[in-house]
Amino acid sequence: MIKNYELIEVLNDLIEINNDRVQGYEKATQETKNLGVDLQAIFHSLANDSRKYAAELTQEVNNLGGEAARDTTTSGKIYRAWMDVKAAFAGHDRQSVLSSCDFGEDAAQKAYTTALESDTEISAEIRKVIVSQQENLKIAHNLIKQYRALHEALSA
Repeated sequence: MIKNYELIEVLNDLIEINNDRVQGYEKATQETKNLGVDLQAIFHSLANDSRKYAAELTQEVNNLGGEAARDTTTSGKIYRAWMDVKAAFAGHDRQSVLSSCDFGEDAAQKAYTTALESDTEISAEIRKVIVSQQENLKIAHNLIKQYRALHEALSA
């Protein structure tokens, strides 16, 4: 039972970081209403990806007999507040929104790495889910970095 509890805790941390991503990308979509449909489409897609990841992780928690997290992380709430403050000072420009998204993607990668490196016993099936999600999140992170670099190059 202790092993399940520890694994449920690890999975709930990942659910929370995905909930953070959903809220972060919904916020980013709002911030880019007048900045281009390209970013809005990407942000909408990335939020949907995290909804899917959270649902997959929730299923694993349920299979283990646990209760899945429904909230976001404390750091996620702080991240969104930071994004609000930054937007107030920097304006609602592509660069500031992409920078905030990059920050959030760094946090997601760290959460997945921490989960995989934890001492918690993780079955091969669940490890496969986590690794697959982290690989997809890395692709998303690289996309955000590419957009950010492209915008910096065009602004220079």
